[in-house]
Amino acid sequence: MLLSRTLRNLNPLQRWIRTHDAGPLEELERDFLPSEVLYKQFSERGFDFYAGVPDSFLKDFTGYIADNHPPNKHIITANEGTAVSVAAGYYMATRKYPIVYLQNSGLGNVINPILSLCDTRVYKIPILFLIGWRGEPGKKDEPQHLVQGKVMSNLLTDLSINYDVLPNFEEGSGASIDTALYHLKSRGSPYAFLVRRKNFVDYDSKSQIKVDLPMSREDAIDKLTDKLSKFDIVVSTSGFASRELSDIRHHKNQHQDQDFYCVGSSGHTSSIALGIAIAKPSKKVYCFDGDGSFLMHMGSIATNGSRQLPNFRHILLNNGCHDTVGGQPTNGFDIDFPRIAKACGYKYVASVSTKEELDKSFNEMEQTVGSCFLEIKVARRTRNDLGRFKGDPKDNKVNFMNFLEL
Repeated sequence: MLLSRTLRNLNPLQRWIRTHDAGPLEELERDFLPSEVLYKQFSERGFDFYAGVPDSFLKDFTGYIADNHPPNKHIITANEGTAVSVAAGYYMATRKYPIVYLQNSGLGNVINPILSLCDTRVYKIPILFLIGWRGEPGKKDEPQHLVQGKVMSNLLTDLSINYDVLPNFEEGSGASIDTALYHLKSRGSPYAFLVRRKNFVDYDSKSQIKVDLPMSREDAIDKLTDKLSKFDIVVSTSGFASRELSDIRHHKNQHQDQDFYCVGSSGHTSSIALGIAIAKPSKKVYCFDGDGSFLMHMGSIATNGSRQLPNFRHILLNNGCHDTVGGQPTNGFDIDFPRIAKACGYKYVASVSTKEELDKSFNEMEQTVGSCFLEIKVARRTRNDLGRFKGDPKDNKVNFMNFLEL
């Protein structure tokens, strides 16, 4: 009786952890949920609209959606808050419950539209969330994800979002969706499913970007590091770009103290670089950005360009996809980034795709007085043996700050 009373006082995530860690694992083999099964279960219950930002834990399901769902009812948005807003508009126009997917690191971007738009005390808009559960308690993960995983339970509770863990077998997922649907109908407020690592059967999406370009992202970074001096500063975006930069520095025996690796904070890379460029006018600051990161908070380039800093160099490595989380497409190849940068005040803008073009444009950029923007279009090719960061992010910060004082 005491145990059951204790469990009733826990939130759903705490209850799940308590009951699943209570004894030895009796299963001989773990179940995996086929994406087509979950998609059918959602469709049979009237869910027909998806919006969100890709996540590696969800890539099999979202890949299936990209291949099999009407494109006008599946929107990969620039950031998670935008996905919530698009979903809210769809609900009001159709009275149908939309699904928004994201990694839990994107919860920060949805706080404003959830509280000021969807909350029952404001417009009362029901949305079903699929949230990749990075930093799950007791699981190994990157430092930034462990921080997010630790606060996720309290954050969802503070947002008044009821939630459950998505089961990894057909009967369980169907029953859980019924519970979620009842909540959406009866309470008119958001509900969330937490999705664990390897929850789905592997699915090879046919909708991934495949563009034949001569350089990969790593080729471009390798070329750029040959051109930078040991006094130049680099701020690199989250994901593969930072890992490739670190690996290249290591193999070339170059110092990494001049690099700041954004292991998280997607979309904020150029703003971090701008703050450094303002404070260190005598040093050149290079921002190695990605198209997904750039699009997530694209308004920041208006600030970057308007400052007209002669030491600010914005390098966009554009491969047209969210490469780190599964290769789902962005709008990167559909947008004239240099023209946007020019309109926002960048003094020099260019777009290149070959090493020869990169050489020419880099030399022109270095002769320009004012902020510069260089787009490098690259193919999606990433080494399977690409390593992860082995150090503590705080060590990277301390070494970087020491370098800035030189």
